[in-house]
Amino acid sequence: MTESSSEHAGTAVMEPGHGPMVRVSGLRRSFGSGPSAVHALRGVSFDIPRGELVALKGRSGSGKTTLLNLVGGLDEPDGGSITVDGTELAGLGEKGLLELRRDRIGFIFQSFGLIPILSAAENVGVPLRLRKAEPRAREERVALMLALVGLADHAAQRPGELSGGQQQRVAIARALANRPALLIADEPTGQLDAETGLAVMELLRAVVRSEGVTALVATHDAQLLQLADRVLELRDGEIVEG
Repeated sequence: MTESSSEHAGTAVMEPGHGPMVRVSGLRRSFGSGPSAVHALRGVSFDIPRGELVALKGRSGSGKTTLLNLVGGLDEPDGGSITVDGTELAGLGEKGLLELRRDRIGFIFQSFGLIPILSAAENVGVPLRLRKAEPRAREERVALMLALVGLADHAAQRPGELSGGQQQRVAIARALANRPALLIADEPTGQLDAETGLAVMELLRAVVRSEGVTALVATHDAQLLQLADRVLELRDGEIVEG
């Protein structure tokens, strides 16, 4: 579509590096049908500017994970639109979504999601192997990421030999390995004690700044919410600015 035709159609065409990192408009998602249907999201709309760490809060079952899965291309909405780094997710197809998740989105989960038989360094290197990165470049990036999260001396240790906080640091390093434009974290401190959770959240904020990443982080911890640039609250399937 040419610039003139897009203007004529009344729609803005974003390209990577321009506009908000995330644009969500009129997003709807329900589970089930009929009277028993659960309406998790009811016309949710918001933008996330580039370089911000935005926290998403809401009661358990409020739809936070559903929203993160939709923004991350892990699920499809019933209606509305999602644009990530200039790319509208609708119509990408499974191959396009896979490439988007691999190349431009990093994920951090509450359960860490590390591979038990791999060392910390090998876990961090998984996304780079999937992209078929050159071995030397991969090793250098893995070493840099482990140093960034303070685990340079633990590269050879497996997840079972690390504390919960250390495992989540490895997960953060892995999520950043491919230089994603967007980082999505679902309750990243949910399995950690308060002190360790705060340290991990402060680390996450620091690496977001140093790597120039935009982050959307779901958390229920009021102390952690204070570290965000902005807070969005999910209430009754709708977004309320914090």
